[in-house]
Amino acid sequence: MFNDSQMAAIKEMIKNNLKLYEIGNTSSDVELPKASVLIPLLTKNGEMHVLMTVRSLELRSSAGEVCFPGGKYDPQDRNNIDTALREAKEEIGLTPDQVEVVCRLSPIMTKSGILVTPVVAFVEDSFKAQPNPAEVSDVFTVALDYFLNQSGHSSYPVNGGEMHSFLYRDSDSGKVHTIWGLTAMLAIFTAVLAFRRKPAFEITIVGEDKFPYFQQNLKFHISRL
Repeated sequence: MFNDSQMAAIKEMIKNNLKLYEIGNTSSDVELPKASVLIPLLTKNGEMHVLMTVRSLELRSSAGEVCFPGGKYDPQDRNNIDTALREAKEEIGLTPDQVEVVCRLSPIMTKSGILVTPVVAFVEDSFKAQPNPAEVSDVFTVALDYFLNQSGHSSYPVNGGEMHSFLYRDSDSGKVHTIWGLTAMLAIFTAVLAFRRKPAFEITIVGEDKFPYFQQNLKFHISRL
């Protein structure tokens, strides 16, 4: 645990580290369906945490799974940051004035052909989520460096590579969450770049054609640490 002044220094370090990986609007001209997710960081209990949501059981796809706030691009959105902020407001009541956008990380190609841009931002530590029950059934936070540690981590083979998963018990609610797949990879990627630290486990590419640019980027940055 760190005191306020130490946390301020850590936050500044994380901000400076992440800004090195800002990709700008490089994906704006790509002729593919687009989406964005917001990766919200905040200080809690003397640690840097990341906020996550649980999808409503009423949703037709990925019901009950852990994810980041986000969704598909709308023609009224000026850019992929707008998409992430709009979706976060709709899903958990996070307004743009409570957000400090830090960077946009490498886009991810999903297996369904959607190009997803992760937008990393700091949110006010005092933020209280107001989940939209039609989309979100729960909101919780996890210490960001949890995604660099072996504790709670497991992996299993998928299409010649590995799928990463974390089992996490929320100390506030006592609930146990499984964080896996794309959400787990995004959390690992953000933690690696934020702290400039290798994870305690090996990262391998998942399959030959699943998320290639994102995975290669992650392996490249880890190899340089």
